[in-house]
Amino acid sequence: MRETSGRLLALLGLLQTPRTWPAAELATRLGVGERTVRKDVERLRDLDYPLDTIRGPGGGYRLGDHGRLPPLLLDDEEAVAIAVGLQAVTAVRGIEESSALALAKLEHVLPSRLRRRVRALHDSTSTGPANTGTNVADPPVDPGLLTELAVAVRAAVGIRFAYRDDEHVEAEPYRLVSWQQRWYVVARERRTREWRAYRADWMRLQVPGGARFRPDPLPGGDYTAFVLREVAFTGWSVHARIEVDASAEEVLARINPTVGVVETVDEHHSVLVTGGDSLEVVAVWIGMLGLDFHVAEPPELVEHVRALAVRYAGALPARTPSS
Repeated sequence: MRETSGRLLALLGLLQTPRTWPAAELATRLGVGERTVRKDVERLRDLDYPLDTIRGPGGGYRLGDHGRLPPLLLDDEEAVAIAVGLQAVTAVRGIEESSALALAKLEHVLPSRLRRRVRALHDSTSTGPANTGTNVADPPVDPGLLTELAVAVRAAVGIRFAYRDDEHVEAEPYRLVSWQQRWYVVARERRTREWRAYRADWMRLQVPGGARFRPDPLPGGDYTAFVLREVAFTGWSVHARIEVDASAEEVLARINPTVGVVETVDEHHSVLVTGGDSLEVVAVWIGMLGLDFHVAEPPELVEHVRALAVRYAGALPARTPSS
């Protein structure tokens, strides 16, 4: 049988899994009787840990959300998994320092056997660039902004913000979506009642915020798919409509659906609505289609593709007369 202090820590570790634990199951896990479990629960309550008793069939004990903060108890695999995650996000702009500090604090409190494993992992691992699909730097993540947005979503409270510095918006936020190192908030514009996906790094929250609202979720409930569709039209720094000499079905078969939206013109022609954070990125994407295309807008992309055509033509070896 474990000593009382070790058993109490083991009991806290089990109770940190968010579920209701029957006394019989706790007793089995700890190798004691149910009477001992009940006494240990009372000991923890005396120490001001928030333990709730759930009555009736399927009842038991569960850790509440009030009172003293319990110690965070992790098993070996959980501790290493958190260390790996923190190591990875040190490459994310805006939270590099916070991630490194959190990793250092975690290593400091780990048992020596785990500290050696985590340190070996840290010393033998290099983190590559988080995003190599664009020549534009990733926007920094603002943890404070994301926290405020998350709180507004959960509490169903409206938000007010300046968007891209020239648009002032009042909206009802429903979900945060992370995609390709960028964060979006799916919200319903208060005046028009239109659903939109707003890039968080283009938002400047204003105080006071909006009023509470009664949630009326997005039809279908797929907020991620909504963001992917909206980004093709409004979420890029550069937007383009590309006329393609192929059917919509053929274009869709050649692209990742997150790249853009394909519109049917006729049996042999379609339009790809796409975009990116730079002209160079858009030019790369449409060049990868492997289909004949025509660029009509924006004018800056037309000029960029024209310059690329000259550059590529100049890179070809001179033709030799056929013998």
